[in-house]
Amino acid sequence: MDNKQTILIVGSGGREHALAWKLAQLPRVGKIYVAPGNGGTSQIAENVPIPATDIEKLVAFALTNKIDFTVIGPDDPLAGGIVDRFKEAGLKVFGPTKAAAQLEASKAFAKAFMAEQGIPTARFQTFSDYQLALAYVRSQPIPLVVKASGLALGKGVTVCRTLEEAEASLKAIMVERVFGEAGNEVVIEEFLEGQEVSIHAFSDGEHFKLLPTAQDHKPIFDGDQGPNTGGMGTIAPVPWVTEEMIEEVSQKIVAPVLKGMKERGEPFSGLLYPGIVTLASLKLERSGPKLSSEGGVKVLEFNVRFGDPETQSYMRLLKTDLLDILEACTDGTLDKQSVECNAGFAVCIVLASGGYPGKYEKGKEITGIEEAEKIPDVVVFHAGTAIKDGQLVTAGGRVLGVTATGETLKMALDRAYQAVRLIRFDGMQYRKDIGAKALHKNND
Repeated sequence: MDNKQTILIVGSGGREHALAWKLAQLPRVGKIYVAPGNGGTSQIAENVPIPATDIEKLVAFALTNKIDFTVIGPDDPLAGGIVDRFKEAGLKVFGPTKAAAQLEASKAFAKAFMAEQGIPTARFQTFSDYQLALAYVRSQPIPLVVKASGLALGKGVTVCRTLEEAEASLKAIMVERVFGEAGNEVVIEEFLEGQEVSIHAFSDGEHFKLLPTAQDHKPIFDGDQGPNTGGMGTIAPVPWVTEEMIEEVSQKIVAPVLKGMKERGEPFSGLLYPGIVTLASLKLERSGPKLSSEGGVKVLEFNVRFGDPETQSYMRLLKTDLLDILEACTDGTLDKQSVECNAGFAVCIVLASGGYPGKYEKGKEITGIEEAEKIPDVVVFHAGTAIKDGQLVTAGGRVLGVTATGETLKMALDRAYQAVRLIRFDGMQYRKDIGAKALHKNND
């Protein structure tokens, strides 16, 4: 009798390809479906043409196909209550409920929750009236940060370094409605100068286990210039992060979130991903970058699912059976489950379409992936790709995530960029400085 698990992964990006790639390696995993998937997931799983937000169709599919376990990738279906519906249907699913997903779906909710729980974050005000928001912006010191409260594909946050930028950002969100209903409310907060770090914590509602730290690179251009994107590349772990900082994140951020959500009757089960900023300065020493002890950490925002492209790096490092961890989160037994990663570093370099994060063309032929993956320890994850007439073509803004591992960060980056140079599609753009901040000329 076949006791292998049938898995459904909901989503279509590089994160979902990485999760499918990792789960496909497990002996107890049988059939994997990805809805809707991409050109890469189709090579290791069966793509299902159901949008990630079509919750009723996904529930029906899971019941019909006797899915043993479902993993939700993107934020939109979580905000829409997909986990609640799957549970109502008696299906096992990894992710937070609609109530718990408010931590990401509403920045206004998240900021109020942090203030209530004493979780360190930037000073802020929330507005639903444009004129009041405009008056407040004009009264605040610059730079400041303007955020659409709702979900905006990672693009609803603008760091405004002039008053004109702040006024334009506010108008775009609240008047021109560039992010639709996500801009019904805005959060305006002080700008925090520091190093950003991604934290990923598995949780069963009460206990939590941290993955190594990661660092994303949001702006489209080198040197953190240009508009924000969904993420242009990651490194993991972040070499200058100290054990003391990780302990501070655990005690002052993650633990209070879980305690506070449980007290509200909305326990958080799934993957909690606070984006944090450390206010301590980064100093270059002969041995490499080191963090000064002053400053502390503050939360920039919460995500309630695996990061993208952080997941692509994490799946290259994770040693523990991924399904064991996900099941422990849903079963409430995470305290008995280890979460171990391999030594060394993993990186992900995102290859994006020309014009992204603005308008871009699709259907560009992609070549060179097979050659790139011949480089030792290189794996290419697909994001915005599709198969058209037997040919792999671009189908999104972020097209591919080129990952590599190495004993040192430099080794991993060198391999990844060597692989990047072998891949081609018309208009391809990528950052050439992923991980540069974490490197030092005297530290390989």
